[in-house]
Amino acid sequence: MRATLLALNEELIRLKAAGVKSVSISDDSIRLLRKWAGASARAAPIAVLPRSGTPVAPIEAAPPASAPPSFGEPPRPTPAIKAAAPLPDLPAAPTVNLPKGDKQTRWDALRDQVKADPVCQRELRPGKQVVVGVGNLDAAVAFFGEAPGAEEEEQGEPFVGPAGQLLTKMIAGMGVKREDVYIGNIMNWRPQLPTVDGRDQEGNRPPTAAEMTYCLPYMMAQIEIVQPRVIVALGATAAKAFLGFDRFKALGEVRGKWHEFSGTLVMVTYHPSYILRNQSNRSKRVIWEDLLQVMERVEMPITDKQRGFFAAE
Repeated sequence: MRATLLALNEELIRLKAAGVKSVSISDDSIRLLRKWAGASARAAPIAVLPRSGTPVAPIEAAPPASAPPSFGEPPRPTPAIKAAAPLPDLPAAPTVNLPKGDKQTRWDALRDQVKADPVCQRELRPGKQVVVGVGNLDAAVAFFGEAPGAEEEEQGEPFVGPAGQLLTKMIAGMGVKREDVYIGNIMNWRPQLPTVDGRDQEGNRPPTAAEMTYCLPYMMAQIEIVQPRVIVALGATAAKAFLGFDRFKALGEVRGKWHEFSGTLVMVTYHPSYILRNQSNRSKRVIWEDLLQVMERVEMPITDKQRGFFAAE
């Protein structure tokens, strides 16, 4: 419970940094939070540690809101809450020994190792899939996001949901196809959240530092195989993986600038989900300017029309 609430807090911090001022929440989630609040009120108060690590006074949880009168209707049963599997101490990050051979041979061996990884398998819900990157193994540009979502863990492929469909359009705007680039995630499984009544997980949470650290060797192996000229880090979580967990507080501090990771240039920009939440030409232009820099760096042709995309409201 505590780990989930901390993860939720991290996600709200990330959304606030991206400019989100409000979020929607389902009735099931509200009931779930009320149940947590009630449990916390009966338990000993929890000392909250701010991001700086300095302890502050314990915060007592507020009691759950009173239930509305039923007006003669029978009370609805409380939904059964199935908590996410607790995160035990993760073992040391795996060692990746790529075989000799061409890129496809090495990538196939890496894929087999990731899919057989016992920790990756343990973190999956029943019927879901481990996710490995896809695309051109000779790509000049590689895009990396944070973790699979609902559609990704169903299909076993990164960026196939709404944000992925938008990323495909962004890539097309660069004058190339999705299969011309490489697309992956820092994580190989979807970080779990509690579920209600056995339903599929609703929403996502950013991975913890421990989860990311475990999966980093697999990400680095993909980069070693593909050897892209430029990596595009999509969103704050991906940027932390490439730049360091404590390198920045807000994504705006590092986006739109060139960085380096193990000898490869990195361009940090917003995650496509940022555009899904901020449907304005100004928001789109911010990301597009970052992609124009990538196109220039890898010497892709740029037309006047492309330079003018989203230039005015």
